[in-house]
Parts: sequence; C-alpha cells; structure tokens
Amino acid sequence: MLTETERKAMLELLHKQVVPAVGCTEPACVALCVAKATEMLGALPEKIEVALSANILKNAMGVGIPGTNMIGLPIAIALGAIAGKSDYQLEVLKDIDAAAVQRGRDYIAEKRIYISLEENAPDKLYVRVNCQAEGRHTEAVISGEHTRFVRLVRDGEVLLDKPACRAEAADEQCHCELTLRKVFELATTTPLDDLRFILEAKKLNERAAAEGLRENYGHQLGKTLCSPLGRGVMGESIFSKILSYTSCACDARMAGAMIPVMSNSGSGNQGICTTMPVVVFAQENHNTEEELIRALVLSNLTAIYVKQHLGTLSALCGCVVASTGSSCGITYLMGGNFEQVSYAVKNMIANLTGMICDGAKPSCALKLTSGVSTAVLSAMLAIQHKYVLSVEGIIDDDVDQSIRNLTEIGSQGMDVTDRFVLDIMTHKHNH
Repeated sequence: MLTETERKAMLELLHKQVVPAVGCTEPACVALCVAKATEMLGALPEKIEVALSANILKNAMGVGIPGTNMIGLPIAIALGAIAGKSDYQLEVLKDIDAAAVQRGRDYIAEKRIYISLEENAPDKLYVRVNCQAEGRHTEAVISGEHTRFVRLVRDGEVLLDKPACRAEAADEQCHCELTLRKVFELATTTPLDDLRFILEAKKLNERAAAEGLRENYGHQLGKTLCSPLGRGVMGESIFSKILSYTSCACDARMAGAMIPVMSNSGSGNQGICTTMPVVVFAQENHNTEEELIRALVLSNLTAIYVKQHLGTLSALCGCVVASTGSSCGITYLMGGNFEQVSYAVKNMIANLTGMICDGAKPSCALKLTSGVSTAVLSAMLAIQHKYVLSVEGIIDDDVDQSIRNLTEIGSQGMDVTDRFVLDIMTHKHNH
C-alpha cells in the first residue's frame, strides 16, 4: 500500500516532469540558459559563448527551431538573447515573431556566437553560457535537468551555486523509491480529481498531431500512413491510427512547428509517445474517461520511473522508455492487471533495448513509430499472459530488475556507442 507521503511525492513528480514545451527541449534548454544570462546582463550581449555537453550538442544539431524555418543551435541562441523569457521555462521562445527571427539572423551573421564542446562536463545534460556587453559579464549554467540552473554569476558576484552533477543533487529528487507496483497503484487508486490534470497532455498532443496532418512537416510519416498508399498497406485499423497520430505529432514538432506539446522527463517526443498511443487506443476501444486518465498516468509515470534510473540524456533512444510507458497504458485499457502490465514491460525491454539516440531530428518520427508498434504488440501478448521469460536475454523474473538491466545498458554499457555516434555526426561531409 502506498503511504500518503509517497502518493504526494509521486504526484509532485508527475507535475514536475509532465510540462508543456515548444520545440525540441535541448535547443530550448540552451535558449533558456542564454535568456537567463541576458536578463542578468540587462542588455543584448555583444558576445555569447556557449559550452555544451556532447549529448546536448547531439540533440540540438539537426532539429527545427519553432517559428524560424531554421535548424540548429545558432538561431536558438540568438533568439534566447533577443526575445527569450526565462520565466517561460521550456516555452522560452513562445513570444518570437518574424522581426525577432530577422534580428536573430543578423545577430548570427555578425558572428557574435561561439559554440564549443564541454569536454569534461559533470553531467550528460550540461549548458554553460557566458554573455558580455559593455565590459560587463554574466554566466548561467544548467545541469542535470533541462530547467535546473546550478550556477548564476553577474560581474563576479555568485548569485547561485548548486552541485552540477545529478548524483550529488539527490536531495532535489523525489523522496520516494519508485517501483512498477507503486506506479501502478498510484495510477489505479488515486482519487480521479488528483489525476485529471493529465488530460492537458491529451489536449496539447492531439493538437500537435492535427497540425502534423494539416501541413507537410519533416518526412511526413504520419501523413503517409493516412494517405491512400498508407491505408492500402496498413488498412484502417486501431494499430494504423495509433502509428499515424503519434508520428504526425512528432513530424510537426521535429520540423519546428510553433505549437506546444506536453513533454515527459524533459522530452517532447517522449511526451507524445506516452500520450498519443494511449489516447487513440482509448478512443477506438471506447474506454471511459476515468480509464483513459488512469492509463495516461500509468504511461507517463512508468516512463518517469525508467528515466530516473537512465538519466535525462543517454545513448538510448527515449522512445524505448516512452513506448514502454504507453504499452503499460494500453495493457491497462485492455483490462490488464498489474501482472499483465509487468509482462508488457518485459516484452518491451526484450525487444527495443539498444536503439541508439543519434540526436533530435525529423527522422525521430520513424523511431517513435517503431517504439509504438512494439508497444501495441507487447500489450497484445501481455493481455494473453504471454511474455519473455528470465531464461531469455536480459529479462529477469523481477520486473524492476529488468528495468534496471535496461537502464544500466543505456546509461553505462552504451557510453562508447554514444561517443562513436557523436564523432560520426560531427565529422560527416555533407554535400
């Protein structure tokens, strides 16, 4: 049984990790840090120096910046200084307009921005910004989480100084040791009014999916699945609708649509992936609103639980984590109990473990669709009490140990893979 203290801590964690974001969260995180340093400076910087961890650099190189028709870090940095508002957190750039974008282009052309790799970053999520103007100087550092400022300095005066490493900041984390059973219990027994806020994720991410279907974004995977070709191959099944709605939202987001999505654990794609499959299945399966709310909480909190052990950024694609959450939610909507939900998790880990993250970009829609298709297959097996056994591969009899096996591979075992991926990405000869 959950204690009231545990229930409260887990609800606070949900509210903290499920938040709106405009555009990819890594460039948004960098823009947020620039906006804060600029605000402390009180003037438009004459020079901005940005040092980034490898994982931030990887995730910000190839993604569209909302409202700009441009890709990558320079415009995100310029707009963070010109029009960013740190109070907006991951929606830092939501007020930009065409004039601001043109000023941003001019700012880039004036060569005021310097971007470098922070070789010895204390965390995989690390951003350090130095701004200068008229002999004045400010520094802002984000580390561990996309909105977690750990250091603020203005003209040599230290205004904030926290541990930069995630491990050293354990006191800032949830004071509740999560397990899958606790996650399931919270989702299925908490009074409905305490969980109803999760419907905002449905509203925002459905809107993003509609936008992806309306316009030609990215590789148009979602639109292709809805086209005569897609319907001819996939039919009009629940399965095809889950894939198309999920990929439509991702197509729009990765191409830089100026529309917020509800993120999960600092990732908009993870928010889409934990939400849209569950929403579409509930609609097609004629589940009640209460069942949908509880399934969405189960999906989102499962992803948060796995991410706590994996880390905010890693070599493992976030769709592995998020689609594991959605498989739990779909299993619940099928009438599954805790045992069947744990089977779904084992099926997911046995299948998707090892999918690399090679940055945020339009082709993320392909990976999300792979994850979500596996989520549906895993749920279908789980509801029939069919699951991968502990004699097979990395699966353990204990579902929480299976999750730790996944996260240890992603956070430690794939470190060398991560370095190889970044090296390939930064040394390509694009023609």
